[in-house]
Amino acid sequence: MTCAKKNKKARVFKPQDGPEARLFYYHASVRAAPAKAVEVIMKISRNLMVCGILGAGLMSPVSVVAQTDGPLSISLATGGTGGVYFPLGGAMAEAWSSEIDGLTVTAESTGASVVNVRLVQSGESEMAMVQNDIANYAYNSDEMFDGDDALDNNMGMAMLYPELIQIVTLADSGISSVDDMTGRSVAVGAPGSGTEANARQILSAHDIDYADITEQFLPFGEAVDALRDGRIDAAFLTAGIPTAAVIDLQSTHDVSIVPIEAEMGDQIADTWPFYSTITIPGGTYSGVEDDVSTVTVLAMIVASADLEANVVENMLEVLYDDATLERLCDTHVRGCDISLDTAQEAMPIPLHPGAEAFYGNND
Repeated sequence: MTCAKKNKKARVFKPQDGPEARLFYYHASVRAAPAKAVEVIMKISRNLMVCGILGAGLMSPVSVVAQTDGPLSISLATGGTGGVYFPLGGAMAEAWSSEIDGLTVTAESTGASVVNVRLVQSGESEMAMVQNDIANYAYNSDEMFDGDDALDNNMGMAMLYPELIQIVTLADSGISSVDDMTGRSVAVGAPGSGTEANARQILSAHDIDYADITEQFLPFGEAVDALRDGRIDAAFLTAGIPTAAVIDLQSTHDVSIVPIEAEMGDQIADTWPFYSTITIPGGTYSGVEDDVSTVTVLAMIVASADLEANVVENMLEVLYDDATLERLCDTHVRGCDISLDTAQEAMPIPLHPGAEAFYGNND
């Protein structure tokens, strides 16, 4: 007799309608023929008793104390409190701290991706949540890391969920396309941030540069305040949806999301392969009832090369446990996208040895 895994929803990316990436869910079901129902129930009951006894041992918290020099504390760099990294990172930290003996993980609010890869490189944080494009730039000394040594202490641990580029404006702004932003005041993200790189690349694809707009280097929390106060006309945000800052803006103003048309999205993805096209479903934000086409990068977790392989492997075991996935899904809707099926999809940097071991055992 073998102990079957729980019947569960699997969260995967599936290309539909050409290059457009969409999320979908599926689940399997098993039905017994009525004539055999009693026999099946009896067999299931016996199997569950055995699996429960075995599972009691398997579900005991893993210990890192015996595998390291003693109790281990890990700093997980996340992002601002108004984004998705911080709440999801907090839920992960709670799961790891409660399920792995001798391990304490603390989710730290930070300036997000660009800051985070530097924190891991310097050893100030052992793990971080980052955009996959930023991880690529850091590893290859490109964009905001041009002239730096490769930040190769950052190693891949897991891909998480889409981070959509959202161009937010007020409904009465008169901006309905990227081209309409010419001559307008636009928040493009904090200086040297992932959002700023995204904004610059997307504008460039539309033959617009900063000379054609009045650029404002604002993080998205400040950008939303500036939209509310009428100090800017539009803002670029890169985050999982729905984004708390946009929902907050909707409490006082009607908003609109500017589309990146699908054909242009394909061109952007051809030029910068870490992008893919995606749709913001209608109804994601109140008053935005139609689907909005855009492009996305992916959120991921990086781990320090200095972390022991067995620690990373154990953390991945906990991350992809059904109970943890349910906790993440309950924390934020983007947590529902996290799946072992997509854990290595579009991984931009080499895997941590502990991640290699985990995925090798879970093919």
